[in-house]
Amino acid sequence: MRIGFEGRRALVTGAGHGIGRGIAQAFARLGAMTLAVDINEAGLKETASGAALQTAIVNVTDASAIQNAIDAFGPFDILVHSAGGVCGQQGKPAETVSAAEWQSILAVNLTGAFLMAQAVIPGMKAAGHGRIVTISSGAGLGISLTGIQAYAAAKAGEIGLTRQLAHELGRFGITVNSVAPGFVRSNPATERQWDDFGPQGQRRLLEAIAMRRLGTIEDIVHAVLFLASDLAGWINGQTLSVDGGK
Repeated sequence: MRIGFEGRRALVTGAGHGIGRGIAQAFARLGAMTLAVDINEAGLKETASGAALQTAIVNVTDASAIQNAIDAFGPFDILVHSAGGVCGQQGKPAETVSAAEWQSILAVNLTGAFLMAQAVIPGMKAAGHGRIVTISSGAGLGISLTGIQAYAAAKAGEIGLTRQLAHELGRFGITVNSVAPGFVRSNPATERQWDDFGPQGQRRLLEAIAMRRLGTIEDIVHAVLFLASDLAGWINGQTLSVDGGK
């Protein structure tokens, strides 16, 4: 059976680099009219150079900017919320975390997921069909390797939001699922984290993975494509761990 998205319209956030870029390019290659959004204009240009897709500068914490993009390019059949991350932060004791640091991570990961879904839902309801996929993290299911409290909380919240939206939207033909990646060296933040582990920490991380290798961007892309396809038509409210086995 073949996965294809001809005639579909896909919106991918966080598409200026890494996993988001890979997802956006894959949808475009498989026939979807794809809009890749990010706040990273230079990164979006690189994304567009590798695939026939459209781009827009959108801050996923800004409801007005999101709606403007929907009005200009939508409606959409598929939403993948890949924007997120640690916002340049590193792990430190909870008592030293500022309110601004806490809020910045929750805003892009969790609030952004909600605002993006909120914006595409009306069009999906009108069509009687839709696929929403969030990119959460193993950090939302267990202890975060980042050591960042806000990141663990945001990703757990994203998984809870996925379940709740799935329950609400299933009757309209809309599925909502999540992909929870294990450790993937996909962007500057994860490269810094990998380096910070040092040789011993890197070895311990690999030994804790059943397949004894790190994930790749393609590993995550494949899971997203499946959940966004017709092959996953009766899968709803689920979080798929893509982590090589723990």
